[in-house]
Amino acid sequence: MSSEVRPFVFPGLTTRVIFGQGTLACLGDEVSALGRSRALVLSTPHQGDQATALAQALGDSAVGAFTDATMHTPVEVTEQAITVFRQTGADCVVSLGGGSTIGLGKAIAARTGADQIAIPTTYAGSEMTDILGETADGAKTTRRGEEIRPEAVIYDVDLTLGLPLEMTVTSALNAIAHAVEALYAPDRSPIIEMMCAAACDAIADGLPKVVAAPSNQAARARVLYGAWLCSAALGQVSMALHHKLAHVLGGSFGTPHAETHAILLPHTAGFNAVQTPDELAPVAAAFAPWGDGVGPGLHGFAAAMGAPMRLSELGLTATDMDRAADIAVGTPYPNPRPFDRADIRALLGAALEGAVPA
Repeated sequence: MSSEVRPFVFPGLTTRVIFGQGTLACLGDEVSALGRSRALVLSTPHQGDQATALAQALGDSAVGAFTDATMHTPVEVTEQAITVFRQTGADCVVSLGGGSTIGLGKAIAARTGADQIAIPTTYAGSEMTDILGETADGAKTTRRGEEIRPEAVIYDVDLTLGLPLEMTVTSALNAIAHAVEALYAPDRSPIIEMMCAAACDAIADGLPKVVAAPSNQAARARVLYGAWLCSAALGQVSMALHHKLAHVLGGSFGTPHAETHAILLPHTAGFNAVQTPDELAPVAAAFAPWGDGVGPGLHGFAAAMGAPMRLSELGLTATDMDRAADIAVGTPYPNPRPFDRADIRALLGAALEGAVPA
């Protein structure tokens, strides 16, 4: 990383963060601190029992639970949730879960002005951002705005102890993708750079220990801390190639969010590292034990953690990659390294087969 201090703007972190073990017990106080008293708890069907129990624990401060949050935040599910939100007289939402649930909370807030409290149970890291990705008619679109950013986030290490190992690994790699894109974002700042470097170190240190012993609370805390840093960083900067391709594959082909990020990351990071070696030096350093350079290091780390390595594992084909490349270059967007369709098709082809990035 260059020692030069560039001019920068840092808008500050506006979301209140409660981090630790057993912090879920603070939820009632956080609802009250927002001046709210009728929370609608959100979750996916998989975590429906947890959401219902949480609503019951809130007592008179909750109006119930909506447990149909869905991957990639389909607009039709958002409309169903808003109907429940209004019928119950809710005045805020509590999002318990990963990116699917937190995305639904953001979508409700963007349309109703409701306050949000996010309680992440994975490491994927959308909770600190002002980014909302939604799917309609087979396409995923993304927008940003302060009304989308949660007012408070409760990180409870205890909630991650039962996270299945596969999701632990893929969501942690998803988090790393946020740090990678933040490190070369044109609107980054020295504060963001420090956060990203610390995040990569934390996850590189903690995740192998979690894989070896999933109930290791100290290691889980280390990874969750890194995920917070990644999410906070992404919430302050613009996105580029990696997130564009992940949204193309998720929105147009229905691929699972965390797995898609995990597989793409070594390839997108390696591609951009050619143009931004200084900016991505913290990534290369953190993952040097698993490979020489940004792409190989991340690829080796992912493989060692047992992550899925090939887009073909998600059911995608070479024909799908042709179409994805067409979609990806259909709308211009900024990226630190220039590219054309042939570049994107080659990158996707390598990700399809799980090749080690050059």
